[in-house]
Amino acid sequence: MLKAKRLDLAVFLDQAVIIRSMKDSKDPGSVAPKIIPRAAHNVSRKDISKSALKVLYRLHEAGYQSFLVGGCVRDTMLGLHPKDFDVATNATPDEVRALFGNCRLIGRRFRLAHVRFGREIIETATFRAAANHVDDDSAHDHEGRIIRDNVYGTIDEDVWRRDFTCNALYYNIADFSIWDYVDGVKDVKRKRIVMIGDPQKRLREDPVRMLRAVRFAAKLGFTIDDTVVKAMRPNAALLSNVPAARIFDEFLKLFQSGFAERTFELLWEHHLFGEMFPATEEELLKDRKFAAFVRAALRSTDRRVAAGKSVTPMFLIGVFLWLPIKKLAEVLRAKEKMTESQSLGLAAYEIVARQQGRISMPRRFTVPMREMLALQPRFTTVRGKRAMNFLEHRRFRAAYDFMALQAEVGLLDNELAKFWTDVQTQSPDERAQSFELQSHSGEKRQPRRRRRRKRPQVS
Repeated sequence: MLKAKRLDLAVFLDQAVIIRSMKDSKDPGSVAPKIIPRAAHNVSRKDISKSALKVLYRLHEAGYQSFLVGGCVRDTMLGLHPKDFDVATNATPDEVRALFGNCRLIGRRFRLAHVRFGREIIETATFRAAANHVDDDSAHDHEGRIIRDNVYGTIDEDVWRRDFTCNALYYNIADFSIWDYVDGVKDVKRKRIVMIGDPQKRLREDPVRMLRAVRFAAKLGFTIDDTVVKAMRPNAALLSNVPAARIFDEFLKLFQSGFAERTFELLWEHHLFGEMFPATEEELLKDRKFAAFVRAALRSTDRRVAAGKSVTPMFLIGVFLWLPIKKLAEVLRAKEKMTESQSLGLAAYEIVARQQGRISMPRRFTVPMREMLALQPRFTTVRGKRAMNFLEHRRFRAAYDFMALQAEVGLLDNELAKFWTDVQTQSPDERAQSFELQSHSGEKRQPRRRRRRKRPQVS
């Protein structure tokens, strides 16, 4: 018990040093914000979700401080149109819930209030502070990573708990001003990702901040500050200490927001991609055609997002894991008597199981992904009724897109891809002819009549 208390005290003292260094690094001697009046900035209520405005005004009218904070303020300043709006307040989660019947509290690591308006959720967080007492509701692991942080404070304290200066801008609904404690406005104008505080300590506190830095840089065209870049490499391996489910959530944001190719480039540059997909990184280093295939898939995903089409994580996961799965399938076929499709399905199951330790992928994505990959050998058969019926398979379209991408980069015959592209738009008669389901005279083959067996007469 005494040893545990000493450990808690050591963590508390270490965090106190972190908070002091954060304050000293950005604003020595004072934590007063620069208050930018409405006339001096371009954030307007017309650009803010009506649901977010309802939350802001109701909190304000109830006597609480009420601010928009984070990416929605940053993006609006940049002339973008944010989809998510986060609110920060001095009301506790229970006080927020008392104000909104459409609210529920979530999270153990960070207690948050979700106020729901139809399909839109306004995430409402209470201002946080550093842990000042041993019995505060805060905890860190042996690496310094935050595993629980529910110590509430003031806005003056909350700013130092945020990650980057561009995400630490507060829009005050009381007078429509922006509060800037850390020169965030300047960094938005400079298009730089700058960490609040000592990057080494802040990345150990939450390694996912490395992925967030890459995501913002890719999305916004920002440059990651040198101090952050230098801190990434020695701390990249800490991502393996982050819950795999949380890494999957970040994977969705990284690769499904329309900037997948640029995101991949930055993850690779900063040695982060291999922490997420180690088997993929190994194959990318050895096989240029596989690298070209991955790039083609990333570009295709970005085009779909830009066109407003749906994207599914199962497709890119299948792309990333394709070569490791294919190689294992070849080994399995050599050992066991099974078809190519069977070996691909089994290999996909095993590779996904290994990958789950890094990224926890739900079955609703991994099952269709395995089916998509196992269907690839069927494209080599282009004659007969079974081949034609393949067009009706529920995974045909995803499997076709996957096959076509391989042909695009030279991994498969272009003529094969052209055949399957053409038959999808042919008339029934043309299609039957393509699959050689007609006789040489041009007439459709008549199905053979089955002879009926005579029933024995009963005497």
